Amino acid sequence: MKLTFHGGAQSVTGSNYMLESEGKKILIDCGLFQGASFSEMKNYDKFEYDPKSILAVFVTHAHIDHIGRIPQLHRLGFEGRIVSTEPTRDFAEALLLDAEHTMREEAERHRKAPLYTIEDVNHAMKLWEGVPYHRKLNVGPFEIEFYDAGHVLGSSSIVVSVEGKRIVFSGDLGNTPAPFIHPTEQIPDVDYALIESTYGDRLHERLDERQNLLEDVIEETVKAGGTLMIPAFALERTQELLFEISDLVKEGKIPQAPVFVDSPLAIKLTAVYQKYSTNEMYFSEEAIVRFKRGSAMFNFPGLTMSLTVEQSKAINNVEPPKVVIAGSGMSQGGRILHHESRYLSDPHSAILFVGYQSVNSLGRRIMQGDKIVRVLGEDVPVRCKVHSISGYSAHADQNQLLQWLEPMRENVKRVFVVQGEEGSSEAFARRAIDSLAIEAEVPAPGSTVVL
Repeated sequence: MKLTFHGGAQSVTGSNYMLESEGKKILIDCGLFQGASFSEMKNYDKFEYDPKSILAVFVTHAHIDHIGRIPQLHRLGFEGRIVSTEPTRDFAEALLLDAEHTMREEAERHRKAPLYTIEDVNHAMKLWEGVPYHRKLNVGPFEIEFYDAGHVLGSSSIVVSVEGKRIVFSGDLGNTPAPFIHPTEQIPDVDYALIESTYGDRLHERLDERQNLLEDVIEETVKAGGTLMIPAFALERTQELLFEISDLVKEGKIPQAPVFVDSPLAIKLTAVYQKYSTNEMYFSEEAIVRFKRGSAMFNFPGLTMSLTVEQSKAINNVEPPKVVIAGSGMSQGGRILHHESRYLSDPHSAILFVGYQSVNSLGRRIMQGDKIVRVLGEDVPVRCKVHSISGYSAHADQNQLLQWLEPMRENVKRVFVVQGEEGSSEAFARRAIDSLAIEAEVPAPGSTVVL
């Protein structure tokens, strides 16, 4: 069996791993490289394998850095199976269609052809099937099983059994316990493991502290008469924020102020949550009880969903204080840019980061303290307050990653640390070796190992 790291090695994004056995090939994820630009130039490079030679793509979850090149793969000849959980399939369709629009604009700026078209997305979705957790399926010599990764609704770690060996691909592991989905599943009996390391070198705030921090930031900004901008990923992060702001509003813990979700994509994805709201496979018992009682988990007095462009522009007519949640989560595009252009220079306002900000992204530059940033083609001074709450990350921190690995320590032969910046991956590999006495390494991009 051969394993090749075509993406996701020494990089947070571009997850793309190939397994080969008996001349047959499968992929785990086929994601977009993201960073300084939504559509990194790296995405225009040819695949390092023939897309026609791939039997199937198995998808851990629907974030674009795990699915974003699947339509491109199909466009270049892939006609095999695409398999994920059912919520992941539903999320993926909405996310890929949204990404197509953004990347088409990006391609035009760089005078390049688009990576793929809406037709490519539609054709890929016809190949895409949804399966429940723990239903084993066979493709060629490979047996596949999906486990709950606890990252976002429907997210998975994928175990592949072949040649008498078991290898697990962690996908993105969750910051457990999340407010409404199940905790990350343990997978003790594997020979090899790939583990993400986005937060492999750091710890989050305690989960029970993050709502208090959110309460403090909202209260401070509202009292100052400013606008609180929250760049948020449309999938899971926005829904988590709404879930917790709803509790703060109902318990009277924050002063009254209008809250806007200015993200058509987040609004569409929230509808997918409603679709699966009584499915015990995906939602926690507490969440299902709230749904069955008719509680609007993602709604509360003062909340406005701004779906259209006109509704988005109307937010400007609402005098502060106010809260605006908008994409993209790293400020690399989307409606959040218009609010940042307007309010970053306002010392009464604030920006709150609740997710990972990749190197060279606009969000990273603001978070690291740049005093002037370029937004929508103009230099904007940063005079607003800048806050960050890592406890809202949907990614496991260093200790949680170790907890996921710990049950494997007796049997696992090698651990490959992926999906992190090089320093983060190296730090976690060292910690895993020291704490668990296992063989852990950070693979090089494009490298192949024989297992």
